[in-house]
Amino acid sequence: MEKEERYALIIVDMQNDFVLPGSPASVAGAYKTIPKIREALDMFRKLRWPVFHVIREYRADGSDIEITRLRGFREEKPYCVPGTKGSEIVEELKPVPGEYRIVKNRFSGFMNTELDFMLRRLGIIQIAVCGTQYPNCIRTTIFDGVSHGYDVSLLTDATSAQTPEIAEANIRDIANIGVKCLTVAEFGKEVRG
Repeated sequence: MEKEERYALIIVDMQNDFVLPGSPASVAGAYKTIPKIREALDMFRKLRWPVFHVIREYRADGSDIEITRLRGFREEKPYCVPGTKGSEIVEELKPVPGEYRIVKNRFSGFMNTELDFMLRRLGIIQIAVCGTQYPNCIRTTIFDGVSHGYDVSLLTDATSAQTPEIAEANIRDIANIGVKCLTVAEFGKEVRG
């Protein structure tokens, strides 16, 4: 395929502290999406398209966490602290050599990170986004991707929220701004067609 036909896969926040049941910031639907994310990941690896693992890390004292999360972070158990098992990407989705790891400390994978710079350096104009969770990091990453001029696809069955109702509402809103909302299988047919 020509350079402009390539996509980059953006996997958001699939870390132990968000994904594993019973973890400090567990998202109810996240664990169940691992097989679908792995399916997308395997597709991108086979096509040799770029993969970005966008993760969240916070300083242990909470000095860089969003103000809306600060109290819970300090009064309950901190999460996604660098060097802890909880901040690591889940075992099934661990990056392989050549894949990119982007660290963020806000909802959007684009805010205060090198993601946009790296995508442009690689000549990528199309991105597929998946991970956790819809109303926060997925939504802001997608909206910022659109604002930065990327052709964005959302992989609906590889993305999670606390409830199916939250997921459905966000898919509807995301589709209404012109983002393609596809299952991993539908996305695979589209890019191979």
